[in-house]
Amino acid sequence: QVQLVESGGGLVQAGGSLRLSCAASGRTFSNYAMGWFRQAPGKEREFVATISWSDGSTSYADSVKGRFTISRDNAKNTVHLQMNSLKPEDTAVYYCAASLHHYSSNRYEYDYWGQGTQVTVSS
Repeated sequence: QVQLVESGGGLVQAGGSLRLSCAASGRTFSNYAMGWFRQAPGKEREFVATISWSDGSTSYADSVKGRFTISRDNAKNTVHLQMNSLKPEDTAVYYCAASLHHYSSNRYEYDYWGQGTQVTVSS
């Protein structure tokens, strides 16, 4: 089992920045690919970013590319999502997820999920 706890969400004006963190506990964190997903009211959960467990390769949704950066610290069992130039359409609950498989944008390939943290971007 892996437990994931997100933090760092909040209210920010458009153009601002937030840094989300996800603390992992349980099994060996470094064996998991990690991802961030988000879900806005009335919409399906969508992929934001992912990072591999092996070489730190990353992948981003087109909507956040160039604005968001995912990183991980295996020594501290944490993964971060730095979000810059935030837009009102980034408003959602952001979820951290862990996968025993290769890093992926497919939410169904993730085995563990956190409870989520709310990000609200005002215009």
